[in-house]
Amino acid sequence: MGSMHVTGMSVEAPVMLDGFEVLDACHRQTLAMLERLAQLQARLAQGEADAQTRRMACEIVQFFSTTGRQHHEDEERHVFPRMAASGDETLVQAVQRLQQDHGWLEEDWRELAPLLDAVAGGQSWVDPQSLHHAIEVFTGLSHDHMALEESLIYPQARAHAAPDERRAMGREMARRRRAAEHRG
Repeated sequence: MGSMHVTGMSVEAPVMLDGFEVLDACHRQTLAMLERLAQLQARLAQGEADAQTRRMACEIVQFFSTTGRQHHEDEERHVFPRMAASGDETLVQAVQRLQQDHGWLEEDWRELAPLLDAVAGGQSWVDPQSLHHAIEVFTGLSHDHMALEESLIYPQARAHAAPDERRAMGREMARRRRAAEHRG
């Protein structure tokens, strides 16, 4: 059994894990981090830039800078190509939108991350309205993006992937995470 390092936690990830189980788990973690981001925003609105708030900001930055990006790469490698080649126009358009979303999410993250880094570092230069806006944009697109994946793309991709393909997908994802962990 291997382990996957996610945001300071070690999560057991068996080598035989279905790749879609990894994707689903990441969506659950993403939803939890988006909730954490809302809690952080509420704490800051109340003037609470204490050690706990700084730790929250640090955890959020760590998650979306590593796990979030890895998740998008997983989808780009293992889910989107098959759906884009399906010949089903609805799936092709959905994949194109999701790929575009990945670009927008990355751009939104590049705007939000320095603000959260500043909060994590106890710096006071962050404009609360800019932070609020950046959080709202990032959170809104993240929710819409996951909803489309879970309602259309993942079910279709699961239906078209044999169990051995799904396990191979999970192994490749785990290998890439281990390699990234060793580099970091």
